[in-house]
Amino acid sequence: MSEERWQVAVEVAGEIQAEILRGMLEAQGIKVFISQEGAGRAYGLGVGRLGRVQILVPEEDLERSKALLDEYYSGQLENQDFDLSDEEAEDENEA
Repeated sequence: MSEERWQVAVEVAGEIQAEILRGMLEAQGIKVFISQEGAGRAYGLGVGRLGRVQILVPEEDLERSKALLDEYYSGQLENQDFDLSDEEAEDENEA
């Protein structure tokens, strides 16, 4: 059995931004591991060296992850139209 190798896709400030990016990458089928210095996590730091959070992905998904992150940071993902099924569209209209 081969061991999965993880690579840093990006490093961000704070756990909130890391969780947003984790959700975006996982929605695209990419496994994500978040790593932060223990003291920074314990104290909830979002700035400085202890507030830095690394987003790690499997080595085979690194290039795809970086491309998705580039699209996210450039705002390209905000302009995508998503097709909703008829049932989802009705739920949206009722809300």
